[in-house]
Amino acid sequence: MLTRARIQLIKSLSDKAARLESGLFVVEGRKMVGEALASGANVESVYLSADVPEDILPVQSRVAPERVTAKEMERISHLRTPSDVLAVVAMPRGHATNALHRMGLTLCLDGVQDPGNLGTIIRIADWFGIGRVLCSPDSADCYNPKVVQATMGAIFRVTVWYVELEKVLADFAVQGGNIYGTFLEGDDMYGTELSQDGVIVMGSEGRGISPQVARMVNRKLFVPPFPVGRHGSESLNVAAATAVVCAEFRRRAR
Repeated sequence: MLTRARIQLIKSLSDKAARLESGLFVVEGRKMVGEALASGANVESVYLSADVPEDILPVQSRVAPERVTAKEMERISHLRTPSDVLAVVAMPRGHATNALHRMGLTLCLDGVQDPGNLGTIIRIADWFGIGRVLCSPDSADCYNPKVVQATMGAIFRVTVWYVELEKVLADFAVQGGNIYGTFLEGDDMYGTELSQDGVIVMGSEGRGISPQVARMVNRKLFVPPFPVGRHGSESLNVAAATAVVCAEFRRRAR
């Protein structure tokens, strides 16, 4: 049976301050918990509803699950409709020193504050083989339960760091790195040379890329509507735009 203190701890992990203090976050659902266990993440504990067979967990799992009642699962779940499997996972340790280098692509997110968008972008990065995502400090927390769920397990395969983007990008620019960003006044992405080594900067939902970060961008791109010049929606959702941009970069690599 779960103690009151344990229930309070797990419930508190919906709050960023509690996550930072404890170094823990919550993962829910059979697929997500299975991804966490299979990835080698530091899974602290796993909770199963009474009617769930243990063989739903990966064979390589070294964590002995604890059985909980439906009422207890409801109390510790961060979802509106509780799942039947929940895990508490330790955040990976490390920092972003020398995070940017001229090998492969890195996504940089400047003020992406919607948890669903951030989670989807991490999933997009995973799909297109981009293993690093750098976020400005005012971006959503990648261990927010809504973000974690939206990644569909990609959070365990993509490294996410929070950095002062302006400084990191300025250092990268000095190295001669390509820094791409999306702007309404940018060059048509489909007619522009794209490198497979560099940084792709995506801006916030409301204001786009901030002026201080925009100054670091040396390759401005525009995702044109179809047909070109057609007056329609003002802009794309940032997650949708990220998918379009990443798809074009990877198409060029084929």
